[in-house]
Amino acid sequence: MSPRLNLALQSGLTLSQPLTVFGPTPDDDLSGLPRETQIVQPFKPFHDCFAALGFTAVPEAIGPCEDAIVHLPRAKALARALIHRACSQATGVIVVDGAKTNGIDSVLKDIRKRVAVEGPLSKAHGKIFWFQSDPAAFADWAAPETQSVDGYQTAPGVFSADGVDPASALLMQSLPAKLGGHIADLGAGWGYLSAELLKRDEIKTLDLVEADHAALNCARANVKDDRAMFHWADAGTWVADPRDTIIMNPPFHTSRSADPTLGQGFIASAARNLTRNGDLWMVANRHLPYEAALTEHFIKVDEVAGDNLFKVFHASRPRR
Repeated sequence: MSPRLNLALQSGLTLSQPLTVFGPTPDDDLSGLPRETQIVQPFKPFHDCFAALGFTAVPEAIGPCEDAIVHLPRAKALARALIHRACSQATGVIVVDGAKTNGIDSVLKDIRKRVAVEGPLSKAHGKIFWFQSDPAAFADWAAPETQSVDGYQTAPGVFSADGVDPASALLMQSLPAKLGGHIADLGAGWGYLSAELLKRDEIKTLDLVEADHAALNCARANVKDDRAMFHWADAGTWVADPRDTIIMNPPFHTSRSADPTLGQGFIASAARNLTRNGDLWMVANRHLPYEAALTEHFIKVDEVAGDNLFKVFHASRPRR
């Protein structure tokens, strides 16, 4: 059991089934909760982790519940949306658990203006508190059904929710006129690159592979093309028939710290899913060390574009 939740239970918090937990990560120890607990986790690798532990893991909450626990994300808009969603689903107690670095103090201050709060308890560089569900008190925290940015639909908490990511825009500008007929977009996000690519008649199929269920839902709205195929999957482990070209702007963190191994996993996946003479087009932050991984997995690697923030690579002929 996570230390803050364990402290809360020892301090008088009681939880009833059906129980829904919103947004936990594998770092959150939920081993003390009953396995019938519903875990809402839209990020596929985390979803699969909880499913493997025997919980009822879903990308979106299903049905009403008695009590709910919200694990606070970093994005403020998403945090508010999750608290509103928890109040809409639960009729009993809402528990909010979060680290200081994720803004738990600010959220606690805002919630105290709306409802009576029990706790709060501090432990392990964070806080936990709870209150009686009151959907009306948080009605204005509901996420908009659609959020239009630059002509595209995005959602709170997804990568680059406020507009086209400049790295993706640079990659798009750097792509050649001909890419082949069968393309995959690893880490497709809300679909900017794929939507732009499908303006080309030469493309026969395009796979959008995205681990964030919310982002993939946005991509479905942004990419209305019969040639597109959508995959809720971890791009690092995704396997398909060989594609002619793979494009990607891989993520480099799942927490506050940069983790280059994420991009390295994308590179290995690209090499695995390309034809013998296939091409990878990739953009990355200038400071991230991907050159060694590219050379390990591809015979030919060139930096073809960039600026002081980003670099674009063209890698061809994957090593088998």
